[in-house]
Amino acid sequence: MRFFKVCFAIAAIAMLVAAPAVKAAEIVIKFSHVTSGQAHPKYLAADEFAKRVNERMKGKVRVEVYPGGQLFDDKQVLIELIKGKAVQMAAPSLSKFEAITKKFRIFDLPFLFDNIDAVNQFQASKHGKAILNSLSKKGILGLAYWHNGLKQMSAKNALLKPADAKGLKFRVQQSDVLVAQFKQLGATPQKMAFKEVYGALQTGVVDGQENTWSNIYSKKFFEVQDGVTETDHGIIDYAVIVSKRFWEGLPADIRGELETIMAEVTNDRNGLSRKLNLDNRQKVLDAGGTIRTLSGEQRQAWSKAMQPVWDQFADEIGHDLIKAARGYNM
Repeated sequence: MRFFKVCFAIAAIAMLVAAPAVKAAEIVIKFSHVTSGQAHPKYLAADEFAKRVNERMKGKVRVEVYPGGQLFDDKQVLIELIKGKAVQMAAPSLSKFEAITKKFRIFDLPFLFDNIDAVNQFQASKHGKAILNSLSKKGILGLAYWHNGLKQMSAKNALLKPADAKGLKFRVQQSDVLVAQFKQLGATPQKMAFKEVYGALQTGVVDGQENTWSNIYSKKFFEVQDGVTETDHGIIDYAVIVSKRFWEGLPADIRGELETIMAEVTNDRNGLSRKLNLDNRQKVLDAGGTIRTLSGEQRQAWSKAMQPVWDQFADEIGHDLIKAARGYNM
């Protein structure tokens, strides 16, 4: 009897050893964003992130990118990210965080940064990282800043001096700073989703808008405007964000590998943002669009006209933070 028991035990052990290990289920990350042009900086960065993850972490993690607002717009995605079920990752414009925190308002101040290099240095500083980390209390983690580029302004008529904007209706993002910016010019701002802008310009619901060259070309805004004025008066950048609940539930080694890939993609794609915008600027010209440049004196007049917006939000944003941001202009 004992002999049979021993044989049975040996057989059972052999079966356990021979049995294949249970393979861990592949983790799926749904990445939602609202841009659709394949030459757009965010579109390219999101696709590159997915490509690298899917190649290097095959079988462990798969990233699915949903561009053009297929899943959610930037306002809805913030709500869904906190839940961490329908979507796990997104990259809204920095202006879209007003409902969660006011700290990102510094990026909407007009003429705060002289160039994209200054923006990059500020975002990489302790101040920039602290702003990104401020989302944690709301159930969202900030992983990186992705550049789109500097903003230009267009309307149904030429914009060469601040007075040219008076009385016009301008589409703005969900930002009270941008609302104040156009009110300061004597214009009427109207908050509107990105996907609605072309139709609103075409039908006269709004008269003008502000955007980067990549956005202006990819959405063909130049087709329904008198021309684009190269103002470089502000920035449109994105915060790559992830559901805190989802992210902290990942194994540490998986998180670490994803963070490494995110850092690589951010460095590569942010370095290309200026070239992408210059390429799209040329495409606007090639497609028959009109571009107007400002003299140093004209640009200074625009900057002076918008300066009171800084005063309006300085106490809330922080005078020291604004001073630190200005310190990166070289």
